Amino acid sequence: MRRVSTLDELHSARLSLDGTVGLVPTMGFLHEGHLSLIRRARDECDHVVVSIFVNPTQFGKNEDLSKYPRDLERDLNLIEPLTNLVWMPTAEIMYPKGYQTWVEVEAITSPLKGSMRPGHFKGVTTVVAKLFNGVQPHKAYFGQKDAQQAAVIRQMVRDLNFPLEVVVCPIVREPDGLAMSSRNVYLDPEQRKAAIVLFRSLNTAKDLFESGERDAEKIREKMKEVLAGEPLAEVQYVSCADYDSLEELNTIEAKALLSMAVFIGKTRLIDNFVLG
Repeated sequence: MRRVSTLDELHSARLSLDGTVGLVPTMGFLHEGHLSLIRRARDECDHVVVSIFVNPTQFGKNEDLSKYPRDLERDLNLIEPLTNLVWMPTAEIMYPKGYQTWVEVEAITSPLKGSMRPGHFKGVTTVVAKLFNGVQPHKAYFGQKDAQQAAVIRQMVRDLNFPLEVVVCPIVREPDGLAMSSRNVYLDPEQRKAAIVLFRSLNTAKDLFESGERDAEKIREKMKEVLAGEPLAEVQYVSCADYDSLEELNTIEAKALLSMAVFIGKTRLIDNFVLG
């Protein structure tokens, strides 16, 4: 596995990769969810490139970038057998002095997380566009866990004609159903036990749908009811929306996204199911 940091090093290494290239963008502190993306890329492409970069521009004023979990050597050991090339740029490389160009996707970034974290997706789409330009992949792999991010990236790729395929891979879960996340490390034992309420809420909604319920508001209310039964859970949002536009639904008639953001203590967790 070749390790590079600068753009010149990246371009030189990229030229040596003949055949198809899959990119897995990450912010490090890797877990089985990330590794599942890398394995999928390995199965589908001739070469796999992983980026590790904690992107400062997607953190808001009240979000502590310095506290984001990091363990670079552990990350590199995990991906060594699976990856051809790892790109680890610095903030100075990605945003040099005088930087002033941004990529923004509009309507689809407004609801859900976008309404709670203004400017977040502007940072995400800008850095992902720069990763795409640097690596020039044929396919890029993202997790379904951050469903809005995946939808925003798909929209950006369509709108800007990036010559690549966005592959969205299933959520990887702990045995009790909790979606794997770098943030799970912040949960104490009591909070960790409480966190499975997100999965229970989604399962309850899925059961309603499979029993024939198509009223989106009734499904949202049932999800909130389950969450309200957990004293440690503070709901930020619950959504039943169109899968592509993320517009809230009145009636589920096609593919829909159930999603939520919930604080367990001070840790913000997200999860989702796709219906239909």
